[in-house]
Amino acid sequence: MSNVILDLNRELASRINAEAHNNPQSPYANKFVGIANGKVVVVADDLDELDRQLRIAEPDPKKCCGAEARRDYTEVHEIWRLT
Repeated sequence: MSNVILDLNRELASRINAEAHNNPQSPYANKFVGIANGKVVVVADDLDELDRQLRIAEPDPKKCCGAEARRDYTEVHEIWRLT
């Protein structure tokens, strides 16, 4: 698969995150956004719904990505234990 779709998805996710940071009233703010083939295909309140809807919209996970709008992806989080 070409990296074109991956690049489109990442670029769109970055624009959505910037929009949500600049405008707290954005429809994406504090939501989980599913992107497939360079297009928004789902906006969800939780990861389970994002996953379910994204799999319906595009069965090939290589063509999909998800982002949490307004999240600071430069912030480091340490995971001490998985339960």
